[in-house]
Amino acid sequence: MFKRGACLLLSGPSGAGKSTLIGELLREFDDIYFSISTTTRKRREGEVEGRDYYFVSPQEFREGIEKGLFLEWAEVHGNYYGTSLQPVLQALEEGKLVLFDIDVQGFLSVKKSPIASVTTSVFITPPSLEELKRRLEERGSDDPATIERRLENARREIEYMGEYDYILVNDDLERSRREIVAFGTVARLKRDREEVEAFIERWIHTH
Repeated sequence: MFKRGACLLLSGPSGAGKSTLIGELLREFDDIYFSISTTTRKRREGEVEGRDYYFVSPQEFREGIEKGLFLEWAEVHGNYYGTSLQPVLQALEEGKLVLFDIDVQGFLSVKKSPIASVTTSVFITPPSLEELKRRLEERGSDDPATIERRLENARREIEYMGEYDYILVNDDLERSRREIVAFGTVARLKRDREEVEAFIERWIHTH
């Protein structure tokens, strides 16, 4: 039978509600590996090393790029962000569901990577730009300039929404929770060509 894992990739603007839905996935699936990004930005109050991010120096990050240690990476607002490759491959070998929370640039890199064939992608968005602005303002954690920058990023990212396998419009939390669990289940069922061909071979020749 199939044993290898699969990937569920989530993207969407800040304020779309990804963190809440990720929490739902972590509660629902016991064989899940949440891929934690590595970053060079300063740790914010309340953030924990190894839970929120792996925090490294710019020099350490650049050395990782040179050694090919990242599945994907990007420079955003003067800071590096990236996904370490080896833990992802290890989790896949262990048959786990690997969960990514990365931006559009990272998604486009994953689409060209060796794990693309076992990756299911979901773009999470509020119903409108106006609703996104309201949520960011109500959150109260960003100043007006930061909110405007986030909105501008959202305007750019929404253009790539059609590249994703699925779109989740997060306007009803209970429905969104059900949908994200369904996407996780679908992702677990996705198999790459190599696995399918091996299964066919066994199916035909096993007596």
